[in-house]
Amino acid sequence: MDPFATAIASEAELRALYEEPTPTALRKDIGRLDAMCRALIAASPMVAVGSVDEHGRADVSPRGGPAGFVAVLDDHHLAIPDATGNRRLDTLANVVASGRAGLLFLIPGRDTTLRVSGRACVSCDPDLLARLEAVGKPPRSALVVAAEEVFAHCPKAFIRSRLWDPESWGAPEALPSAAEVSHAHLRDPGLSVADVEAQQRESVLHRLA
Repeated sequence: MDPFATAIASEAELRALYEEPTPTALRKDIGRLDAMCRALIAASPMVAVGSVDEHGRADVSPRGGPAGFVAVLDDHHLAIPDATGNRRLDTLANVVASGRAGLLFLIPGRDTTLRVSGRACVSCDPDLLARLEAVGKPPRSALVVAAEEVFAHCPKAFIRSRLWDPESWGAPEALPSAAEVSHAHLRDPGLSVADVEAQQRESVLHRLA
Protein backbone atom coordinates (compact mmCIF):
# COMPACT_ATOMS: atom_id res chain seq x y z
CA MET A 1 0.00 0.00 0.00
CA ASP A 2 1.21 3.50 -0.86
CA PRO A 3 0.22 5.87 2.00
CA PHE A 4 0.68 8.85 -0.29
CA ALA A 5 -1.94 7.54 -2.72
CA THR A 6 -4.70 8.09 -0.14
CA ALA A 7 -3.20 11.13 1.58
CA ILE A 8 -5.34 14.07 2.66
CA ALA A 9 -5.19 16.62 -0.12
CA SER A 10 -6.50 19.84 1.42
CA GLU A 11 -6.62 21.70 4.72
CA ALA A 12 -10.43 21.63 4.58
CA GLU A 13 -10.36 17.83 4.39
CA LEU A 14 -7.94 17.74 7.31
CA ARG A 15 -9.99 20.11 9.45
CA ALA A 16 -13.09 17.97 8.90
CA LEU A 17 -11.42 15.21 10.93
CA TYR A 18 -11.02 17.35 14.06
CA GLU A 19 -13.00 19.64 16.34
CA GLU A 20 -12.36 23.38 16.18
CA PRO A 21 -9.43 24.64 18.29
CA THR A 22 -10.42 26.26 21.56
CA PRO A 23 -10.27 30.06 21.89
CA THR A 24 -7.50 29.58 24.46
CA ALA A 25 -5.38 27.64 21.98
CA LEU A 26 -5.73 30.43 19.44
CA ARG A 27 -5.23 33.27 21.91
CA LYS A 28 -1.98 31.97 23.43
CA ASP A 29 0.06 33.07 20.39
CA ILE A 30 1.38 36.45 21.54
CA GLY A 31 3.65 37.17 18.56
CA ARG A 32 6.44 38.73 20.63
CA LEU A 33 9.10 37.86 23.21
CA ASP A 34 7.66 39.09 26.50
CA ALA A 35 9.08 38.64 30.01
CA MET A 36 7.70 35.10 30.29
CA CYS A 37 9.29 34.08 26.98
CA ARG A 38 12.59 35.65 27.98
CA ALA A 39 12.58 33.66 31.23
CA LEU A 40 12.01 30.39 29.36
CA ILE A 41 14.70 31.15 26.76
CA ALA A 42 17.16 32.10 29.52
CA ALA A 43 16.57 28.70 31.17
CA SER A 44 16.87 26.67 27.97
CA PRO A 45 20.15 24.91 27.08
CA MET A 46 18.66 23.27 23.98
CA VAL A 47 16.62 24.47 21.02
CA ALA A 48 15.46 22.45 18.01
CA VAL A 49 15.60 24.45 14.77
CA GLY A 50 13.25 23.56 11.93
CA SER A 51 14.00 24.84 8.42
CA VAL A 52 13.28 24.11 4.76
CA ASP A 53 15.23 24.69 1.57
CA GLU A 54 13.95 26.28 -1.60
CA HIS A 55 12.47 22.94 -2.71
CA GLY A 56 10.55 22.42 0.54
CA ARG A 57 12.88 19.73 1.88
CA ALA A 58 12.68 19.92 5.67
CA ASP A 59 15.32 19.61 8.35
CA VAL A 60 15.30 19.76 12.16
CA SER A 61 18.60 20.29 13.94
CA PRO A 62 19.42 20.65 17.65
CA ARG A 63 21.41 23.60 18.98
CA GLY A 64 22.82 23.46 22.49
CA GLY A 65 24.88 25.45 24.96
CA PRO A 66 24.80 26.81 28.48
CA ALA A 67 21.32 27.87 29.56
CA GLY A 68 20.71 31.29 28.06
CA PHE A 69 23.07 30.86 25.11
CA VAL A 70 20.30 32.11 22.82
CA ALA A 71 20.21 35.91 23.04
CA VAL A 72 16.95 37.86 23.00
CA LEU A 73 17.84 41.05 21.14
CA ASP A 74 14.52 42.84 21.65
CA ASP A 75 10.80 42.02 21.84
CA HIS A 76 10.80 40.63 18.30
CA HIS A 77 14.28 39.26 17.56
CA LEU A 78 16.56 36.58 18.95
CA ALA A 79 19.93 35.22 17.86
CA ILE A 80 21.45 31.75 18.11
CA PRO A 81 25.27 31.66 17.90
CA ASP A 82 26.62 29.06 15.50
CA ALA A 83 28.88 26.45 17.07
CA THR A 84 31.48 24.02 15.81
CA GLY A 85 29.72 21.18 14.01
CA ASN A 86 30.06 18.89 10.99
CA ARG A 87 30.17 21.86 8.58
CA ARG A 88 27.32 20.49 6.44
CA LEU A 89 25.55 23.81 7.15
CA ASP A 90 22.14 22.26 6.43
CA THR A 91 20.17 24.61 8.67
CA LEU A 92 22.06 27.77 7.75
CA ALA A 93 21.86 27.02 4.02
CA ASN A 94 18.13 26.37 4.35
CA VAL A 95 17.59 29.68 6.11
CA VAL A 96 19.58 31.54 3.47
CA ALA A 97 17.39 29.88 0.81
CA SER A 98 13.97 30.22 2.44
CA GLY A 99 14.34 33.10 4.91
CA ARG A 100 12.32 31.29 7.60
CA ALA A 101 12.82 29.08 10.66
CA GLY A 102 10.87 27.51 13.51
CA LEU A 103 12.26 26.97 17.01
CA LEU A 104 11.29 24.76 19.95
CA PHE A 105 13.02 25.62 23.24
CA LEU A 106 13.46 22.75 25.73
CA ILE A 107 14.09 23.02 29.47
CA PRO A 108 15.38 19.89 31.26
CA GLY A 109 12.83 18.46 33.66
CA ARG A 110 10.07 20.81 32.52
CA ASP A 111 7.10 19.92 30.33
CA THR A 112 6.79 23.56 29.24
CA THR A 113 8.30 24.34 25.85
CA LEU A 114 8.32 27.55 23.85
CA ARG A 115 7.63 27.73 20.13
CA VAL A 116 8.96 30.65 18.10
CA SER A 117 8.75 30.95 14.32
CA GLY A 118 9.11 33.67 11.75
CA ARG A 119 11.40 35.31 9.25
CA ALA A 120 15.04 34.30 9.66
CA CYS A 121 18.47 35.18 8.36
CA VAL A 122 22.11 34.25 8.87
CA SER A 123 24.27 37.17 10.01
CA CYS A 124 28.00 37.63 10.48
CA ASP A 125 27.68 41.25 11.64
CA PRO A 126 30.55 41.86 14.12
CA ASP A 127 28.42 43.98 16.44
CA LEU A 128 25.80 41.25 16.65
CA LEU A 129 28.32 38.46 17.19
CA ALA A 130 29.95 40.46 19.98
CA ARG A 131 26.63 40.38 21.87
CA LEU A 132 26.45 36.58 21.82
CA GLU A 133 27.88 34.14 24.30
CA ALA A 134 30.39 31.93 22.52
CA VAL A 135 29.51 28.24 22.40
CA GLY A 136 33.06 26.94 22.10
CA LYS A 137 34.89 29.20 19.67
CA PRO A 138 33.54 32.70 18.93
CA PRO A 139 30.74 32.15 16.39
CA ARG A 140 31.41 32.77 12.71
CA SER A 141 27.73 33.52 12.22
CA ALA A 142 24.42 33.66 14.01
CA LEU A 143 20.92 32.55 13.13
CA VAL A 144 18.55 35.48 13.70
CA VAL A 145 14.80 34.91 13.95
CA ALA A 146 12.21 37.69 13.77
CA ALA A 147 9.42 36.31 15.96
CA GLU A 148 6.01 36.25 14.28
CA GLU A 149 4.42 33.29 16.10
CA VAL A 150 5.28 32.84 19.79
CA PHE A 151 3.54 30.57 22.29
CA ALA A 152 4.12 28.09 25.10
CA HIS A 153 3.41 24.62 23.78
CA CYS A 154 1.04 22.05 25.28
CA PRO A 155 2.89 19.66 27.65
CA LYS A 156 0.95 16.54 26.59
CA ALA A 157 3.73 15.10 24.41
CA PHE A 158 6.15 15.24 27.34
CA ILE A 159 3.62 13.69 29.69
CA ARG A 160 2.83 10.87 27.27
CA SER A 161 6.48 10.18 26.46
CA ARG A 162 7.70 10.48 30.09
CA LEU A 163 10.76 12.08 28.51
CA TRP A 164 12.27 13.31 31.77
CA ASP A 165 11.39 10.19 33.82
CA PRO A 166 14.51 8.00 34.16
CA GLU A 167 12.34 4.98 34.94
CA SER A 168 10.91 5.16 31.41
CA TRP A 169 14.34 5.16 29.75
CA GLY A 170 15.40 1.96 28.03
CA ALA A 171 18.58 0.12 28.93
CA PRO A 172 21.53 1.66 27.04
CA GLU A 173 22.85 -1.76 26.11
CA ALA A 174 19.60 -2.51 24.26
CA LEU A 175 20.47 0.04 21.58
CA PRO A 176 23.43 0.32 19.21
CA SER A 177 26.09 2.73 20.41
CA ALA A 178 26.72 6.04 18.65
CA ALA A 179 29.86 4.56 17.13
CA GLU A 180 27.99 1.49 15.88
CA VAL A 181 25.34 3.69 14.22
CA SER A 182 27.97 5.89 12.56
CA HIS A 183 29.99 2.86 11.45
CA ALA A 184 26.94 1.33 9.79
CA HIS A 185 25.97 4.56 8.05
CA LEU A 186 29.47 5.55 6.91
CA ARG A 187 29.75 2.29 4.91
CA ASP A 188 33.53 2.51 4.86
CA PRO A 189 35.12 -0.98 4.85
CA GLY A 190 38.40 0.60 5.94
CA LEU A 191 36.93 1.70 9.28
CA SER A 192 36.17 -0.44 12.30
CA VAL A 193 33.77 0.38 15.13
CA ALA A 194 36.83 0.94 17.31
CA ASP A 195 38.15 3.48 14.78
CA VAL A 196 34.86 5.38 14.86
CA GLU A 197 34.79 5.29 18.68
CA ALA A 198 38.29 6.80 18.74
CA GLN A 199 37.28 9.51 16.25
CA GLN A 200 34.20 10.42 18.26
CA ARG A 201 36.15 10.47 21.51
CA GLU A 202 38.78 12.75 19.98
CA SER A 203 36.09 15.04 18.54
CA VAL A 204 34.39 15.47 21.93
CA LEU A 205 37.68 16.00 23.74
CA HIS A 206 39.30 18.44 21.32
CA ARG A 207 36.72 19.88 18.91
CA LEU A 208 33.79 20.96 21.05
CA ALA A 209 35.36 24.43 21.01
